[in-house]
Formats: sequence, C-alpha cells, structure tokens
Amino acid sequence: MRLYSLRRRLLLWLLLATLALGLIALMDTWREALRTAQSVSDRVLVGSALAIAERVTLDEAGGLEVDIPFSSLEMLTSTAQDKVFYRVDGPVGHFLTGYKDLVVVEAPVGGVGFADGFYGDVGIRSATLMREVSTGAASIPFSVTVAESTLARSALAQAILVRSALRLAVLMLGVAILVWVAVTVALRPLTRLGDAIAERSPGDLRPITANTPEEVEPLVVAINLFMDRLQTALDALRNFTGNASHQLRTPLAVVRTQLALIDRSIVPDEAAAASGKATSALERAERVLSHLLVLARVDASAGAATLAPVDLVGIAKEVVSELVPGALSQGIDLGFEGPDTARVAADPILLAELLRNLVSNAITYAGRDAVVTVRVQAMPDRIILEVEDNGPGLSQDLMAAFVQSRRGVSRPLPHLDFGPVNGMGLGLAVAVEISELFGGRLHLTKARSETGLLASIAFAPVDI
Repeated sequence: MRLYSLRRRLLLWLLLATLALGLIALMDTWREALRTAQSVSDRVLVGSALAIAERVTLDEAGGLEVDIPFSSLEMLTSTAQDKVFYRVDGPVGHFLTGYKDLVVVEAPVGGVGFADGFYGDVGIRSATLMREVSTGAASIPFSVTVAESTLARSALAQAILVRSALRLAVLMLGVAILVWVAVTVALRPLTRLGDAIAERSPGDLRPITANTPEEVEPLVVAINLFMDRLQTALDALRNFTGNASHQLRTPLAVVRTQLALIDRSIVPDEAAAASGKATSALERAERVLSHLLVLARVDASAGAATLAPVDLVGIAKEVVSELVPGALSQGIDLGFEGPDTARVAADPILLAELLRNLVSNAITYAGRDAVVTVRVQAMPDRIILEVEDNGPGLSQDLMAAFVQSRRGVSRPLPHLDFGPVNGMGLGLAVAVEISELFGGRLHLTKARSETGLLASIAFAPVDI
C-alpha cells in the first residue's frame, strides 16, 4: 500500500489555493496600478497644459502669441527619461508653435481630452486643453496639446506590482509556516490514538476511550465497532473449540475403548458387538460435529445483514419430505399443517437446519407410534413455527434447565441428557442460536395433548 503524508498534502493544497488567489490578486493589482499611474500622468499633463495656456496672449495685431514657460515642460520630466511633446494651435487649426505633426486630441471647449497613441515609434499619452482669449469684442479659441512617452507610467505600475508580489511572497511563506505548525498540532490526536492502540496487548479489545476531537470520533467509533465484532468472533471461536472438546471427547473415548476390546476379543460375537458400539459412537460424533459446524456458521453470521425474505412454508414442507422416510422407519407419523405461503426474514440454509434439528429431536425421543406435526400459523403481527409431538415430553425440571442463550456473550452450551443418546441439548442449542439470529425465540412447553412436547418460534412477517 502506497503511503502519503497528510501534512504535506494539506500544505500543498493550501499553498496552491493561496497561490491561485495571489495570482488573481496580482492581476487586479496590475490593472489598478495602470489606472493609478495613468491618473497621475493625466494630472501632470493637464497641469503642464494649463501652465502653457496661461502664457497664450494677444499681440499688437490682435493675433495670438505664446511664450512657452520652461516650468511647464519641466514638470513632465522623470527618472524614466520620458520624452515630452507639445503644440499650440490657434483658431481654425492655425498652428502657432511646437511639434506640428503631433496629433491633436478632440476636446470640448473649456474641457480636456485624453488619448493614447504613437509619435513616430514612441508610445505616448496626450492631453488637449481647449481655451479662449478675449479681445474685448470677441473671444479667440485656441488649444494646447501636451504629450509624454509612457515610460514613467509603466515604471510606476511595475514598481507597484513588484512591491505587491514581494508582500504576497512573504504572506505565502508565513501561511506555509502557520499551516505546517497548525496541521502538526491538529494531527496530534491521531498520533495519540495510534499510540493508545499500539500500547495494547493483542488480547485487549476494550473500547478506545482516548480524548479525541469530534472529527476523529467517527474513526474511533468504527474502530470500537470492529473490536466488538472481533471480540464476538473470538468468543465464538473459544465456544466452538470448548464445545468441540467437550462433545467429542466422550464418543471418541468410546471408539477407542471399543477398538481396544476388538483387539483383545477372540469371540466373533464380542468383536461384532464392540464394532457396533464403535460405529454408533462415530455416528454420534458425526452428529455432534455437524451441530458444532452449524453453530460456527451462526456465530459467523451474527450481526451480518444477510437475511432475506424466504418462504417458511416451502422450507418446512421440504424438510418434512426429507425426514418422512426416517420417521416411517421408526413407526412415527410425521405431517405438516399450514397455509400456502408465509414469508419471514431468514437465511434459508440455517432456517432448514433449525427445523431439521427440532423435527429430528421429536422423531428420536417421541417413541414408536407417536405423531409429530410441523405447523405454520400465519397471524397479522407474527408467524409461528411449531413442532409438536405426543410422546413422553420433558419433565418440568428438564425444561427449566434449558435456559435461553444470548448472542454475542461467551457461554457454555446446555448439555442435557434427554435420553439414551446424549446430544439433544446440543441440537436444541443450535435451534436457539439460529432462532435468535432471525429475531425469534425458542419456547419449550407441554403439547396440547398434555403428554408431549411443543417447540414454537415466533417470527416477524415480511411483506411481499
């Protein structure tokens, strides 16, 4: 798995965002700098034109004359070595003095006009001022045009931009340092969380109670849920190994004893009897192992959202059909009663195993000529599965000894000796586990005939 640094990633994204915002700010600063430089240049041009216009007078013949003051052009000089151009025109385009090929900007009488252009190959900014000189009887209009190259204006805009860029660079460096420190401090709870988990022993699956910010709380909750599921799985593994050891020890000891008797026996009948007992013990061990494997599957399914709508009636009919031959061989009448369909939320394989265990127990312990009935009752608020027999049933002491288990808690399975073949308790334990997985509850009561046993489980109905 490729690792990456959350600190560096956050720093990179924040710096990229700051850089993007900085570039936008620089573009806006450049435009504002150009406007500022142009505004300053325009005021200087107008001041220079006004200084020249004040020196336009009437000569003795009533014509216009102008004495260009040195100060009017001196104000346009700058460290950027700008070039300065000017011209003065009388009425009807009568040229008085200056650069005759300098373009005159259109301007209203008494007002000022500005324009950008070129004088030769030099970029210039021009201002034309329109004024009048009064002769007493009439007014003579004239115009003063002043222009300068744009070197100073560009230099001013560049200076503003460079200073802004330097400020932004310092700001970005400060932001990078602050972000690095802030991210380091903000990530300390994750480091403490990792240290708290690393310091635990492998078997310590207690919930984590470290002091963490609310942004980290979902991670802590997820870790605690995972630890809870892991604890449940370990409990199930311990239960499986403990139950396997307890349940398989007796039949395997019987097999070992009978095999030893076969080795020492010299009479064929004794050897055959020992062989039969060994075979019976192996069959019992096989049944026990089957039950334990089912319990292991139930534990593995606990808490998993694997339940789906299934037809309880269809599964019940299938299990009854499967067990009818064995029931007939023992002289037992096995039948089914119920509606055409009834849907519940369950795992079809485990539901069939649940019903198979209940019916097998009834067949085994009801006795010959007994009647075993599998019944499904569909009610508006629940669906009830029943397995009823008219055999000898159970005593009150045995039914009281069978205590319901709880899921997710380490517990020994009930081992009750219900008959000549120990193991009915394990089969009922399997039924309890599966019914609780499906949200049901196994109840053992006297049969309606008062002589047998009734096992019932209520399920919540599922809409089609």
